[in-house]
Amino acid sequence: MNAANTQSKTCRCLVFNPGLDVLDYRVPAGMTVEPGSVVVAPLGPRQIIGIVWDHGRLPGADFPIAKLRPLLQVLPVPPLPAPLRRLIEWTADYYLSPLSQVARMALSSSAALQGGGMITEYRLADAAHPARITPQRAKAIERLAGAQATIRELAVIADVSDAVLRGMLGAGLLESVRVDSDRAYPEPDPDHAVPVLSDGQAAAADRIIAATRARAFQPFLLDGVTGSGKTETYAEGIAAALAMGRQVLVLLPEIALTQNFLARFEARFGAAPVAWHSGLKASERRRAWRQVSQGGAKAVVGARSALFLPFANLGLIVVDEAHEIAFKQDDGVRYNARDVAVMRARFESIPVVLASATPALESLAMADAGRYERLVLPDRFGGAQMPHIQIVDLREHQPDRGRWLAPPLVKALEERAKRGEQSLLFLNRRGYAPLTLCRACGYRFCCPNCSAWLVEHRLSHRLACHHCGHEVPPPPACPECAEPDCMVACGPGVERIADELREILPDARVMVATSDTLNSADKAAEFVEQVTHGGIDVIVGTQLVTKGFHFPNLTLVGVIDADMGLEGGDLRAAERTYQQIAQVAGRAGRGEKPGEVLLQTRHPDAAVIAALASGDRDAFYAAETEARRDANAPPFGRWAAIIVSSEDEAEAKAAARGIGGTRPTLDDVMILGPAPAPLSLLRGRYRYRLLINARRSSDLQTVLRDWLGPLKFPPGIRVAVDIDPYSFV
Repeated sequence: MNAANTQSKTCRCLVFNPGLDVLDYRVPAGMTVEPGSVVVAPLGPRQIIGIVWDHGRLPGADFPIAKLRPLLQVLPVPPLPAPLRRLIEWTADYYLSPLSQVARMALSSSAALQGGGMITEYRLADAAHPARITPQRAKAIERLAGAQATIRELAVIADVSDAVLRGMLGAGLLESVRVDSDRAYPEPDPDHAVPVLSDGQAAAADRIIAATRARAFQPFLLDGVTGSGKTETYAEGIAAALAMGRQVLVLLPEIALTQNFLARFEARFGAAPVAWHSGLKASERRRAWRQVSQGGAKAVVGARSALFLPFANLGLIVVDEAHEIAFKQDDGVRYNARDVAVMRARFESIPVVLASATPALESLAMADAGRYERLVLPDRFGGAQMPHIQIVDLREHQPDRGRWLAPPLVKALEERAKRGEQSLLFLNRRGYAPLTLCRACGYRFCCPNCSAWLVEHRLSHRLACHHCGHEVPPPPACPECAEPDCMVACGPGVERIADELREILPDARVMVATSDTLNSADKAAEFVEQVTHGGIDVIVGTQLVTKGFHFPNLTLVGVIDADMGLEGGDLRAAERTYQQIAQVAGRAGRGEKPGEVLLQTRHPDAAVIAALASGDRDAFYAAETEARRDANAPPFGRWAAIIVSSEDEAEAKAAARGIGGTRPTLDDVMILGPAPAPLSLLRGRYRYRLLINARRSSDLQTVLRDWLGPLKFPPGIRVAVDIDPYSFV
């Protein structure tokens, strides 16, 4: 049966309805569909969205045409291209996810499916400053300066109700604007500002350009030290794709990096790329999705979800900071965008560039095996030198009581302040302190929904759970013993380090840079602007500031606790610690002035710390590779996790034991657990985990399907499978 057979006039659709992923329909006379067409179909009394799929690629028995209901409508969007449909199939198969759940990511703007046309947006009127005004309207006027969007989107921006804004519209404080939802984006010019590359950059760029012009699948690992000019190098591949009239996708791990990249891209190509991330307004997503599908959006930069956009003519994919764990989705479809990007490039028959100063061991193994072509940039661009790294042994150089900065780091900060240079202090811990307790009775403030402490955030006057988002104001008295003013902060967060810094350098302009303070693209852009133009003397930040930023006057990096990442049960702890510290160290000395990095540690002899101090990355990776080989860990073996959860602890435990009791006995697969997860309560659900360690040669997905497929669970049980897990909590 053909997807759009002119004789039988039937088609098989992938539909978005729980429990019914695949349904057959009749194609009515006069309607034309093809594989990838997005359609409206009937289901009972309802209408649902579906995608016409290729003949023979979806399961199901054929039905007589007389028993099939007709399709209602073909939506006015181009059919999803065949390479994207193959990617959806592969992702669902590899990550053991429902096909419809993966396909839904390709239709990520419901408004875009309804077609183009004019829409109405609103903005402040020129005379929006009356003498007398309500507090809610005053707040809206203050927050909506320069904003233009729908009423609902403006309400979110202003933090007021829709009714307040509609009242302002009636009072003439807002004005309506008609906007073409399909208006074209400015096209980037590949010849706008062509840079002068070093010999090493030019050689690497030539390989990417040649593969782009050849229209052939070729994965590249662009392995360059921090400051080596990786962006400028792969930008020449982008220019080659644009010159051919093709589209380009650049994936970034953090929204906060997007604005910085947009500015650099615009300087090179004369026009900004199209952004795609969760912070976009619905109208922006609609416009971007439709322009991508029609080929009008020539260059797209976005988070991992951009990987499933329906590009009409994709010519190159770049994954920047490809080692970042932010590319791994931890719920829903638990895919790794780095690996899925390689598969999309394969299905599209185009090159893909994985760029990193600290590549993942899996990527290096692929390069060593000859599956990726490795392009190396061993030196910083323009003669800049790598920073000098110094170990500060906290056993010998103890900070003053109640403080966290050791004397050598304090001295280095004071020297930079005198010279008018910038510094960066790194601690991957948001808030003021990770634990708050009562000094009278020892009561610990914990999250009611998670097995985690509440983190004190003094800047926003709240106690917050970083896992579920639960927040409460700091109580005036202990909930346990009723002692007033008894809260004691234990341990440092970035806010506490910033307070200590202000005591040491009272005249310094200090900025806390975390996902709490840089929680929008505009705030991230403002941060970059301030640092670049000397408006900030010292940055105190989390992992958000470890990559992608280029501040020429920043000459000192201080790592407050280099040992922190080595704690806990993370099976990739050593690699992650090395990557994170090497990346943050790479922020220092990127201009003409030399850089220095001070690592505060209590374990200076640890292999990771010693490798960072000596700058011997290859020795660290070699040792870590052998340790992984001995443990049959990736890239030599494979991992998968089974996470069982329920709102009832006994039910979760029983289900996990039931899964464990039916485990298969195989020579090439080892199954551990079940055991309570390290984070045993998350968002009100009790959790148990099983960990599977398999040889690379095993068919792990088939093992898991055959094992879990026949099992039945109560309605309150959720069973999630995580292939190639990065989180073990």
